[in-house]
Amino acid sequence: MDVISSILSAFGLSTAAGLNAYIPLLVVGLLDRYTNLINLSAPYDTISNPWVLLVIAVLALIDLVGDKIPAVDHVFHAAGVVINPVAGAILFMATTGSAGDVNPVFAAICGLLLAGVTHGARATIRPIATATTAGFANPVVSTVEDVTSFTISLLAILVPVLAVILIIAFAVAVFLFVRRLWPKRAEAR
Repeated sequence: MDVISSILSAFGLSTAAGLNAYIPLLVVGLLDRYTNLINLSAPYDTISNPWVLLVIAVLALIDLVGDKIPAVDHVFHAAGVVINPVAGAILFMATTGSAGDVNPVFAAICGLLLAGVTHGARATIRPIATATTAGFANPVVSTVEDVTSFTISLLAILVPVLAVILIIAFAVAVFLFVRRLWPKRAEAR
């Protein structure tokens, strides 16, 4: 993977970690272990260790279920303030680590920021869905987040440019939605 591709992949994977910390880690670990699509260098190849993959899979399952339950999802989002940015940093460093041209500290900061901002936006928007639908939309919103995280994770490895385009399009759509919703919320008060 050349430097530009690895940076675009890292961008996509870190952003996906902001939506769900465990899905991109699991995708990267499984693809490193069982395919030649991604080759992690040491120490990041630890992600593809079977025991580490098992722990990530269990955490992913707990998150997939818990994030669908109103009130419980807010607890997961609170924990995600730390977990998601750390996962983003790990993914950015792991993906750019083999390129050798990206400083690991810079990579960690980029991953922290990308996943942190994405998680922050997600955690900010979710209470709106909870309040306006009495929590009934939470499973749907959570499922969309999980599917988006998985899709971006795969695209970040297979077609990194497309992953970045999808992220930008999604960010613009969310911005326009919130901008459109915000004045209505202010008027309702």
